[in-house]
Amino acid sequence: MNQRILRAASAALVAALLTMQAAHADDAALGSDLKATIALHGLPCDQIVSSRRNGDSDYVATCKDGNVYHVYVNSQGRVVVEKQ
Repeated sequence: MNQRILRAASAALVAALLTMQAAHADDAALGSDLKATIALHGLPCDQIVSSRRNGDSDYVATCKDGNVYHVYVNSQGRVVVEKQ
């Protein structure tokens, strides 16, 4: 009985770690996308240290250098980056 409980707990732990790893990979990809978008708009950002999703295609990104940007798609379908 204890072996089954141990195996089930181990499987649950592995599943939780894989979920966390996938979420971290998504965060890293989002950070890279936001950094590239900011750079393409000619604005400085050395590294994204945090981001917050406000809605579909609407984010606030904080850079390591202290710059904060609102990155979103406007009603005309254009990507906008505004320094906050």
